[in-house]
Amino acid sequence: MAQFKAIKKMALSVPMAIALFVSMGANPTLAGDPFRSKKNVRQIGDRTEVAFDKLFRLGNYKAAKQDLIRATSLESEEPLAHALRAAIAYTEEDWEHIRIYAKKTISAAETLKAQDRMRGHLYLGVGHFLDGAYQFEKKGAVAALTKLQQVLYHFDRAENLAPHDPELNLLKGYMELMLAVNLPFSSPEEAIARFQDRAAPNFLVTRGIALAYRDLHQFDKALQFAETALQQTPKNPELIYLKGQILRAKGIKENDLVLLQEALGYFDKALTKSHQLPETILEPIQREHRNTIQQLNRARAN
Repeated sequence: MAQFKAIKKMALSVPMAIALFVSMGANPTLAGDPFRSKKNVRQIGDRTEVAFDKLFRLGNYKAAKQDLIRATSLESEEPLAHALRAAIAYTEEDWEHIRIYAKKTISAAETLKAQDRMRGHLYLGVGHFLDGAYQFEKKGAVAALTKLQQVLYHFDRAENLAPHDPELNLLKGYMELMLAVNLPFSSPEEAIARFQDRAAPNFLVTRGIALAYRDLHQFDKALQFAETALQQTPKNPELIYLKGQILRAKGIKENDLVLLQEALGYFDKALTKSHQLPETILEPIQREHRNTIQQLNRARAN
């Protein structure tokens, strides 16, 4: 049950990194493939890529949702489109649409498997992961454990077919990072190194590593990777918030008011884009913003 609880925390990250994603390098990519440059490109779908870009590069959930409504209609054979639609439903706590689009992800992945076995198995894993999140919420851990077994089975099959594929390693890597950070007797540094070496696009890799180091309370390293990710996607309010969050944690640990004031500036900046975000993401930003103001006021009063 502890394993599934850890995995459930990244239900948004994995399905695109969903978890769990467009390369930031100079190499051009095939239209519709945000994971690969030049080698082994897949035609994933232009509308799906646009939605992916708005969601992960710009952090605009509401615009991405509108593009995904079109993508799941016009590119219904692409499982990533359905997985992203389910991921947005997760942020909205819309459990019925999580269930619907988890099943659509599984159906599209089954069809895809005939022409692309690796991606077919990968998104069968993602679809069962999303359905497992639904089962966990509605029926409890026992119902979800069967889904977890299916997730691991399909991820293993995908890895056997293409162990160095960047899309596979982005999704699988987010899962491994969350497990490594949250479970005892794990090796976070090994998971981070593997993730950094094999996954793409880079802006989601650096973001994932920043999250891992944040959760490990290694705030200097977390700041380093958060800053790199923010340089790559400077308009994303979630990354702006993440940097503020790390600065705040470091400021509390070191009793440093300068860091707390700097964190407050990042929270202010993230909140200027509140119209892009669902309430489940906006609420923690607002809460940390209030708490930081209170901490600064108390410190200055003493």
